[in-house]
Amino acid sequence: MNDQPMRPESDTRELVLDRLLDAPREKLFRIWTDPSTYGQWFCPKPWTVTKAELDVRPGGKSFIVMQGPEGQEFPSRGIYLDVVKNEKIVFTDAFTDAWTPSDRAFMVATVTFADEGGKTRYRAVARHWTPDARAEHEKMGFHEGWGIVATQLEALAKSM
Repeated sequence: MNDQPMRPESDTRELVLDRLLDAPREKLFRIWTDPSTYGQWFCPKPWTVTKAELDVRPGGKSFIVMQGPEGQEFPSRGIYLDVVKNEKIVFTDAFTDAWTPSDRAFMVATVTFADEGGKTRYRAVARHWTPDARAEHEKMGFHEGWGIVATQLEALAKSM
């Protein structure tokens, strides 16, 4: 199912979150691709999503605005590189609209969903352009933040 070569977790440009979620992959994928759900799971609370525009297809764009507890806003634009229904979503912030390069390419993310014992193996891999970008993302709280988001995603899927 995963046609990308596995890289060792010691890769100096890669961060990985791997969890077994108690929810069907179809629900998890649907939540990932439905902008109306983003405010419920996409960033760790008390952060919120104030805007989510998604065109989930290869070459489609995304625009997500996250808001911090003090009101600060963080807009994020990107492009979907690959989408396989109920299996995989690959996106990057290297491009914005119509393959226009972004001001700063930071990462390519691959999120996969695989059946495992009645649950879903949820794997999020963030590949960064440089080891420094990886270190920056880790320092920003990749493991804790993406872990909280996975827990919120699972809870939302279970409530649907």
